[in-house]
Amino acid sequence: MKKVIFGLTIELRQRKKPESSENKESAKEEKINNTAIPERVPKHILFQRFAKIFIGCLAAVTSGMMYALYLSAYHERKFWFSNRQELEREITFQGDSAIYYSYYKDMLKAPSFERGVYELTHNNKTVSLKTINAVQQMSLYPELIASVLYQATGSNEIIEPVYFYIGIVFGLQGIYVTALFVTSWLMSGTWLAGMLTVAWFIINRFCYLLMSASTYTFMMMWEYSHYLLFLQAISLFLLDSFSLEQSEKVHEVYKIYIFSLFLGYLLQFENSALLVSPLLSFVIALMLAKCLQLNVKKGTFVAKIMKVINFYLVCTLTVTLNIIMKMFVPHKENGHMLKFLEVKFGLNMTKNFTMNWLLCQESLQAPSQEFFLRLTQSSLLPFYILVLITCFLSMIQVIFRRINSGKSLKETITLEDGQIGERPEIIYHVIHTILLGSLAMIIEGLKYLWTPYVCMLAAFGVCSPELWMTLFKWLRLRTVHPVLLALILSMAVPTIIGLSLWKEFFPRLMTELMELQEFYDPDTVELMTWIKRQAPVAAVFAGSPQLMGVIRLCTGWMVTSLPLYNDDDLLKRNENIYQIYSKRSAEDIYKILTSYKANYLIVEDAICNEVGTVRGCRVKDLLDIANGHVVCEEGDKITYSKHGRFCHEVKINYSPYVNYFTRVYWNRSYFVYKINTVISFQS
Repeated sequence: MKKVIFGLTIELRQRKKPESSENKESAKEEKINNTAIPERVPKHILFQRFAKIFIGCLAAVTSGMMYALYLSAYHERKFWFSNRQELEREITFQGDSAIYYSYYKDMLKAPSFERGVYELTHNNKTVSLKTINAVQQMSLYPELIASVLYQATGSNEIIEPVYFYIGIVFGLQGIYVTALFVTSWLMSGTWLAGMLTVAWFIINRFCYLLMSASTYTFMMMWEYSHYLLFLQAISLFLLDSFSLEQSEKVHEVYKIYIFSLFLGYLLQFENSALLVSPLLSFVIALMLAKCLQLNVKKGTFVAKIMKVINFYLVCTLTVTLNIIMKMFVPHKENGHMLKFLEVKFGLNMTKNFTMNWLLCQESLQAPSQEFFLRLTQSSLLPFYILVLITCFLSMIQVIFRRINSGKSLKETITLEDGQIGERPEIIYHVIHTILLGSLAMIIEGLKYLWTPYVCMLAAFGVCSPELWMTLFKWLRLRTVHPVLLALILSMAVPTIIGLSLWKEFFPRLMTELMELQEFYDPDTVELMTWIKRQAPVAAVFAGSPQLMGVIRLCTGWMVTSLPLYNDDDLLKRNENIYQIYSKRSAEDIYKILTSYKANYLIVEDAICNEVGTVRGCRVKDLLDIANGHVVCEEGDKITYSKHGRFCHEVKINYSPYVNYFTRVYWNRSYFVYKINTVISFQS
């Protein structure tokens, strides 16, 4: 042993001796001779590669354009948009979409872009007794960009503002479809997966969902984006924890997250919600944990213990940093959302109207059976489950082998390996879709984010020979050559799925485009016309938040509330205004309305006489519970208010209601009352 070590030492010392010029030249020549000269790729192979990329890109762009045109045609058929007057077109914008479009109109009316932005950031013409920064509160950056494009491109001489606005919405949808196509194509290696992704996405579409391409843009467009990016960061952290990806690459993404958060903080008027977001605390904790991490030999027992300690350290630091940030950074970071989650998961009980009203919203409930039935009928859900289980089990295999042996993932993975879980991007998408899917099983509204992911992952799997090869390796297939069979199935299965989808769903899509669906709402049109003709310009209207959004868009008059749920003050306003459907006295309602300087009250017959499909979710039921006017205990004990329901009583026109309110307009759906400034108590 000593001789070997001694001989090795002498050899190392001899290597340190200076070499002669002849030896150096000969060594260089030998190195050059030993260097492998890359072989030139034949022209026909280059042509095949170019043709494949060209056809794939053409198919991706065409898919996006066709989907945008399909949405435009469907929208035209559904609302008969081009044959309607401007007022009727604007009524088709419901809820918060009416508010967003109204601010887009305000930007076009402004004398300059700078003046328009200033008026939006210091807006006191929308909600009575309240000045809001609409750009910050509603993330109006898409509307600002749309208004600039409309005027800069000279579109005001060619197209009406509403067509330009919805055209951008449909165009973004087309870009999103193209992105799904390209993602599935890159993962599977064949653009056939992209075509199948688009087909499943169109068949299982649920809404016109706006998505953005980059992290920063996504953060600027959607106020809750940092929660979704937090899920992405968790996926990357798990990928790094199991040494399934190079730490340097993962930490580069973390740096992008931090840069985007602080840039968003500055450009969103110092939005403190981004500073106290779990994403920032998590990323900082990861950076600190990396600095404290010790370099140990991989695969050893010490390395495994260090991984566990690192995992615990990151979790502890994240919680600690988030608590510290919330202590020192002034914020109003969606306190109602935390309360909602407590009630949603059964951690708390409440009679609060706002919380119970949110729980009753369809988008915040668990997905219905119809949702899963629809995914199953299009064959999407079965193939998604197959792909997810296969990739997940293969990922678990790779993780256990990685932990036990300490070896890193293979740089090049061959089809014969039959290990689809060796690919880091597959592991990331599996973890991410599990996290997102778990939330979508609780809150139905998240299906709009999860369903496109399902389409992409399922299409990638059935078009990937690696997935079929992984299954064959587990089944130990011997009768047929597994590689050949995997290649055949990766082409045959998506082709069969595509043909079956074409046969079953293409006629339905064509029927939708051929069928005229007239949007007919004459009562709302009459109401808006009356307001524009009869109501004073300085009048303030009170009513349900959804109707107030339409009034703000169609007339421009000031309102007492808006259909926005990210502001505690607006939520409290909504609850107070909804009291017009409760069992409270005329005097109480009068005091509430005059406290917001309201001049007119609009009572909707649809809410007053609502017949809810879900028991206990009608607005008037929720108000009775919150006000203690109806209490249902285990013994069915019920108490009633001494006052009748205001929305019914005010229609009868008797004292004391006529002393406070004077009916000035009504139709089949709406009753408008002027709030008296001088109260007369004559019977």
